[in-house]
Amino acid sequence: MKHGKKYVEAAKLVDRSVVYEPADAIALVKKTATAKFDETVELHIRTSCDGRHADQQIRGAVVLPAGTGRSVRVLVFAKGAKLDEAQAAGADYVGGQELLPKIQNEGWLDFDVVVATPDMMSVVGRLGRILGPKGLMPNPKAGTVTMDVAKAIADIKAGKIEYRLDKANIIHCPIGKVSFTEEQLMQNYDALMGAIVKAKPAAVKGQYLKSISMATTMGPGVKIVANRY
Repeated sequence: MKHGKKYVEAAKLVDRSVVYEPADAIALVKKTATAKFDETVELHIRTSCDGRHADQQIRGAVVLPAGTGRSVRVLVFAKGAKLDEAQAAGADYVGGQELLPKIQNEGWLDFDVVVATPDMMSVVGRLGRILGPKGLMPNPKAGTVTMDVAKAIADIKAGKIEYRLDKANIIHCPIGKVSFTEEQLMQNYDALMGAIVKAKPAAVKGQYLKSISMATTMGPGVKIVANRY
């Protein structure tokens, strides 16, 4: 893959032979950001899990203390009093079965997170083929299937992110923006890593995390110490 001049120059700042401490990696990653927009700082965590086995799956959510740096549009599927509760809590869109045709037939996907009350999952389940591949399907482990829609919305707006294994057993998560201070990014890093370490499946033996790297949206990866997990 051919990279542009800015990427090549940024990559020169990173010593590929060094595995950095988290704080040093954050400082370095901020220096490698060259885009004209406020790039996202992403963490890529390779695990020793085998996601093909149910007892080695990882999925959960954590609220980043410094937030994500972006506004999140929340769609809530609910009925009755829970619709009013969702609206009062700041949901961007609320509704029930009447939203199905809009999503199924019109391709409406102007939202980032979907929350549903348990009694609406039979309705939301019909959207599985559309929402599932995009990572938008509500899930109890992520706290997006709940009767406490007000708390779910508040957490999401405050910076709640979901983490899960991909097919290669890697977890990809944002921990903020380049414009964040190093302290804010470190707070978010610690919160995410704490949640992932806590989520270690009992079936996984030996070193849990094989490698950790951090990068901005357009920048080179920086390796972080992983052998302590």
